[in-house]
Amino acid sequence: MPGEDVNPNTGARPAVLRDYALLADGHRGALIGPAGDVAWLCAPGWSDPAVFSALLGGAGRYLVTPTTGRFVWGGHYEPGSLIWRSRWVTGDGIIESREALVFPGEAEKLVLLRQVRALDRPARVRVVLDPRADFGRQPVRDVTRDGDRWLARTGGLHLRFHGGAGLRRDRHGFLTGELTVPAGGRHDLVLELAAVRLEQPCQPAGELWRITQHHWASVVPSLAGPVRRDAVLAYAVLRGMTRPGGGMVAAATTALPERAMAGRNYDYRYAWIRDQSYAGQASALVGRFDLLDDAVAFLTERVLADGDRLAPAYTVDGDPVPHEERLAELPGYPGAHARTGNWVSGQFQLDAYGEVLMVLAAAQRHDRLDSDARHAMETAAAAIGRRWSQPDSGIWELPPRQWTHSKLTCVAGLRAAAGVATPRLAAGWSALADRILADVSAHGLSPDGRWQRAYDDDRVDAALLLPGIRGALPPQDPRTERTRRAVLAELAQDGYLYRFRPDRRPLGDAEGAFLLCGFAAALAAWQAGDPVAANRWFERNRAACGPPGLYTEEYDVRQRQLRGNVPQGFVHALMLETAATLRQVDPCY
Repeated sequence: MPGEDVNPNTGARPAVLRDYALLADGHRGALIGPAGDVAWLCAPGWSDPAVFSALLGGAGRYLVTPTTGRFVWGGHYEPGSLIWRSRWVTGDGIIESREALVFPGEAEKLVLLRQVRALDRPARVRVVLDPRADFGRQPVRDVTRDGDRWLARTGGLHLRFHGGAGLRRDRHGFLTGELTVPAGGRHDLVLELAAVRLEQPCQPAGELWRITQHHWASVVPSLAGPVRRDAVLAYAVLRGMTRPGGGMVAAATTALPERAMAGRNYDYRYAWIRDQSYAGQASALVGRFDLLDDAVAFLTERVLADGDRLAPAYTVDGDPVPHEERLAELPGYPGAHARTGNWVSGQFQLDAYGEVLMVLAAAQRHDRLDSDARHAMETAAAAIGRRWSQPDSGIWELPPRQWTHSKLTCVAGLRAAAGVATPRLAAGWSALADRILADVSAHGLSPDGRWQRAYDDDRVDAALLLPGIRGALPPQDPRTERTRRAVLAELAQDGYLYRFRPDRRPLGDAEGAFLLCGFAAALAAWQAGDPVAANRWFERNRAACGPPGLYTEEYDVRQRQLRGNVPQGFVHALMLETAATLRQVDPCY
C-alpha cells in the first residue's frame, strides 16, 4: 500500500512512471511519487550521484505521507510552474503537500520546499528523512540539532533541515516522526543540500516560496488556445531541465527500462545536441527566447570547441559524458539493472551538425546571433562538407551506416542556414546541400520513390518524416509525401507511431511507440495539408501521459504505460512545437 511502513534502508516500492511528478530548478530535478516520496534526486547537479535513489532501489528517501494507510492520491501543477501539489483524500479529511525546488536554483546548493496543508480537518502526516549520498552508499553523519533545525553531512554534501522540531533520530537512518497540522493550517519543511559549507542563514520559507512563484511567472510564457495548459507545462519542463546558459538534460533519470528484461536502459542525464535544437526551435516558435538563447550559447561553445569532433551529447556543463557503469549494489527499477554513463560519447552522429544549423538559423531570423554564434554556423557547415559522406550512428544511435535521415537533416540545416547567411556563404551552403541531396537521391531512394532508412536498408523509418518537416525539400516534393504514406502504412498503430521494425515481430513486441514520432506524424500531416489527421495524431499522443502530464520517450500502447526515462525533454519540445504549428496555442503577452 502507498502508506505502508518501509524500512528506509531497503528502499520504497516504486510507482508506475505515469504517477511521478517532476520538480526542477535548472540545475537538478526531483521525482515525487504518489505516496509523497521523493524517489529521485541527484545532487548537487543533474548527472551527479543520487542522494534520494529509491526509484532504483537505493536507501535514500524523503517521505511526507498521511499516517493512515487508506487514501486516494491526486495532484496538479500550479499554473505556469513546476510547483507541484500532492493531494490525498483520507477518511479523516483532505491533505495537500506543496512541493518545489527553489527557483532559480544555484549550481552548488539546492533547496527543497515542502508545505503540508490541512484543508478541512486536522492532518497527521508521517515524515521520513534519510538522505544518502552516492546512490545510497553514504549514510548521514555529524548530526547536530539547534531547535527545529538539524544539521548533518552525507558524503560530500552539507545538509540543513528546518521544520523538524517534532521529529526524532531514527535507528534506520536520519529522522522520522509524525506532524500534526491544525485544520486550515500549514507546516513548512525546508531541506538544503550543498556541496559547500552552509554559512549563510536560510531565508524564511514564506520568502523562498514567493521567490519561486515569482520567478516561474517571469520565465514561463502566457499562451492562448485550447491546449494552453499542456503547452505551458511543456515549456516549464524544458525550462526546469535547462541549466541557465548551459545544456538541457534529455531526462532527469537514469536506467529506467524501455522494455523489461531487454537490456535497454540508459542514462539520459546529459545534454544531447539534437534535443537542445528541438527545444530552442520550439521556444522560438512560441515567441520566448530564453531557451533559444541558452541553446545557442551551449551549441556555439561546443561547436567552436570541438568542430569535426562534435559529440552527440555532453554534460550540461559541456564536459564529456562518462562511460557506462553498472551500479551493481542497486537492484534497479523493476525490469532493468541500474547504470550510469552513456556509450553515446564515442559516437559520430552526422545529423547533429544539421540540427545545430537549424537552431542557429532560427535565432538569426530573430536577430539573436553574436559573432561567435555566426562563426559556429560556419564551423558546423564546414564540418558537414568534410564528413557528410562518412557512415554515422544516426538519430537512433545504431552501428555506423549511411543513414538517410542524417544526410537529409544536414540538407535541411544547410538550407536553413543559407536562408539567413550572406550571399557568398549562402551560395556555397546551398551548393553543398544540393550535392548531398543528389547523393541521397541516388543511393537512399527506394524503387517506389520514397526515402529508405539507409543506403543498404530499404525499410521505412519514422525519422524520415523529420527532414521533410524541417525543409530539406519543398513541401510539395513527391518523395516527401510518398515517404509519409509509407511510414504510416508500416509503422502506425492505434494512433501512435513506432520508429522502425527491428525484426519480424508485430509492432509493440520489440519496443514501445515513440511519442516523438507521433508528434512528427502530426507535423507531417499538417504540412501535407491534412489538418484533421494532424490534429488526430496530436491529440492521441498528447494524451499519452499520467496525471502530472509528463512524457517519457516510449509509450506501451497495449498496456497504456510510459516506458523509459522521465520526463523526456525532446518529446515535450515536439509537443510544444506541434501545438504552436497546429495553432492550438498562440503567444499571449
